Amino acid sequence: MAVQALKPGYTGEVKDREELFHGNRLLYIGWDQHNMIAAPIAVPLPPAMPFGDLIDKVLPTTAYAAHPDWPKIVWSKVQWLHSNEPFKPDPKKSLADNGLVHKSLIRFKTPGLTGIAGSRNAHGSPR
Repeated sequence: MAVQALKPGYTGEVKDREELFHGNRLLYIGWDQHNMIAAPIAVPLPPAMPFGDLIDKVLPTTAYAAHPDWPKIVWSKVQWLHSNEPFKPDPKKSLADNGLVHKSLIRFKTPGLTGIAGSRNAHGSPR
């Protein structure tokens, strides 16, 4: 990930390098149209973890699970984005084998679920 310094020649130490995460990679995850949590969450995960475990074991332990739409998600219909590009993860393959690297941003859209009381509370969403 490129760094844009405020001052030419800046050479500060990067404190969120992958090697500082004890074998994990930082993954940013956002739920489109569900901004009860105002920004993507960040979770350190092992690169060998299957993507399916992210859905079945990790996401249910995050703040997203407190959202009233959470139990209504039909995971087979979820649309994924990786760096704003459509992404079809293989749940049996590892995060690394799905192309997710340190500080990857993935987002998911849940068709038919549009935020609290249909508020569509996401950036760029039609109102």
